[in-house]
Amino acid sequence: MTGGCYDYLQKGEKATMQDLNDRLASYLDKVHSLEAANATLEKQIREYYEKKGLICQRDNSCYFKTIDCLQEKIKDATVNNGEILLQIDNAKLAAEDFKIKYENEVTIRQSAKADVDNLRCILEKTCKVKANLETQICALQEELVYMKKTHQEDVAALLCQLTDKKVCVEVDAAPQQDLKKVLEDIRCHYENIIDKHCREQERWFKQKMADLCKDAATNTECLETSISQISELRRTLQRLEIEQQSQIRMKRALECSLLETEARYSTLLAGFQKHIDAYEAELCQVRSGIEQQGRDYAALLDIKSRLEQEIATYRCLLEKQDIK
Repeated sequence: MTGGCYDYLQKGEKATMQDLNDRLASYLDKVHSLEAANATLEKQIREYYEKKGLICQRDNSCYFKTIDCLQEKIKDATVNNGEILLQIDNAKLAAEDFKIKYENEVTIRQSAKADVDNLRCILEKTCKVKANLETQICALQEELVYMKKTHQEDVAALLCQLTDKKVCVEVDAAPQQDLKKVLEDIRCHYENIIDKHCREQERWFKQKMADLCKDAATNTECLETSISQISELRRTLQRLEIEQQSQIRMKRALECSLLETEARYSTLLAGFQKHIDAYEAELCQVRSGIEQQGRDYAALLDIKSRLEQEIATYRCLLEKQDIK
């Protein structure tokens, strides 16, 4: 039984050794195939790096500099946009102020125009009154001339009557009064009346003419003042309209510049975003390749550890066999 057990054990150890040899051969074949695959993968990686360049040496610093430069440009563009918006707001406020001033000036102009129209009406009325007064003066002068003529005729008729009466008296009876003295008294009386009326008419005419001249001077002065004010307001209105047009043109130019700046920087940002997306996709591919290599390397390490365990077991069995 001892010999049979020994033979059995010897057969079992041979079977185990054969099994281990087979497993070792299969593991070695697998290791060789994995090493070949790893060498092929490393060769592909080296070729890829040689074509594309190493990741650490692929101008990442240049990209960072470009990104920093773009960020600075974006900040500057933001600041410029803010300044442009502030200028546009200031231009809007100035335009509103000019609009308010323009409306006020238009109101003042309308009121001044209304005053000028009123003054023109007053001047026309004054001219009409002056014409009426001149007509009345002419009529009074004609009436005065007629009264003088009538008075002379009356005096002549009276003298004729007195002369006829004197002849009759001389024929009939002696004269009782001095007719020459009576005629002189009558003449003096009428002359005093005529002088009084002439002085009153002349004084009234001079007073009316003075009042009319005073009113005409006052109206002329007011008219000249109103005309000068209207001219000044017209010049102010033209200046404000010119300033408003310049502000509107400046506002339009700033808006066009803002739109062009936004479009240009939007195009630049879109291009940079495309480059970044492409680099991110390429980086993801490289990362996935590295992760796959890591997984393969971990699998190789696992296989290596198992092989080492198998080799250790095989060595132990060989030592036991040698001892036996």
